[in-house]
Amino acid sequence: MKWRGRRKSTNIEDRRGQSAGGFGGGGRGMSPMLLIPLFRLLFSKVGLIIVGVLLLLMFLTGTNPLALLQQFVGGEPQYAQTTDYQASPEEQALADQTAVVLADTEDFWSSMIQGYREPTLVLFSGQVNSACGFASAASGPFYCPGDEKLYLDLSFFKEMEDRFGAAGDFAQAYVVGHEVGHHIQKITGTMDQVNAMRGRLSETEFNKLMVRVELQADFYAGVWAHHTQKSTGFMEPGDLEEALNAASAIGDDRLQKQATGRVVPDSFTHGTSAQRVRWFRKGFETGDVSQGDTFNATEL
Repeated sequence: MKWRGRRKSTNIEDRRGQSAGGFGGGGRGMSPMLLIPLFRLLFSKVGLIIVGVLLLLMFLTGTNPLALLQQFVGGEPQYAQTTDYQASPEEQALADQTAVVLADTEDFWSSMIQGYREPTLVLFSGQVNSACGFASAASGPFYCPGDEKLYLDLSFFKEMEDRFGAAGDFAQAYVVGHEVGHHIQKITGTMDQVNAMRGRLSETEFNKLMVRVELQADFYAGVWAHHTQKSTGFMEPGDLEEALNAASAIGDDRLQKQATGRVVPDSFTHGTSAQRVRWFRKGFETGDVSQGDTFNATEL
């Protein structure tokens, strides 16, 4: 993949070397004097009602109640800088490459969606706090609709190569394109519609709905790659195969087989290897956003 010397996105929030702390306000930690009335409130009758409402909202929307509480008290996640953190040259190259890929997604999707809101990519190491709650590197890359940010620990790319056999710079680009696909679902309203179904469907049925969400994000990643290749010629021989191999490597059936030796289709939330490959390839080959309606597709 030809990425060196090209524009890098400025929508990068680098939290590598930072550890997630508590809640803060105005860029500083919350004063203990403010915590006292907060605790009194939480354990009063009014506080119990507030907690009950937060838990109900969590059940209905899937939102992290701590994030809601954080908004209620007006705080922001606080981070402690580790001053001795230094990225290796290899890791920094990955960061630069990822910034170029993000810039490519910005160029394409802003041409497709009027008033496109560019997401922020948060680079972290080890653990991170987001509007969707606390996460560790073990969670893998994720998109948080609450703050419209993508979260990525660059060590995941090494894990892709070593654990899943999915190596290559374009395999890594596919991951970023997929998470940006979730951002497209957020700003087009798809994600809100899906979240509104949480609690109304059984766990098995909601899992099936989530599979369609993930496959559409794969499709959007393919559409982005199609158009960026046409406009920049950034792909090299073997790049498409890298992306398809990555999509296959993280299919639910393959991951479950590796982890437990058996496959439980009712628990799938991302789709099988074959499905993920099929929808990324469809997006790449057609470049037609209108063909990505996974929710009404009779066959995935």
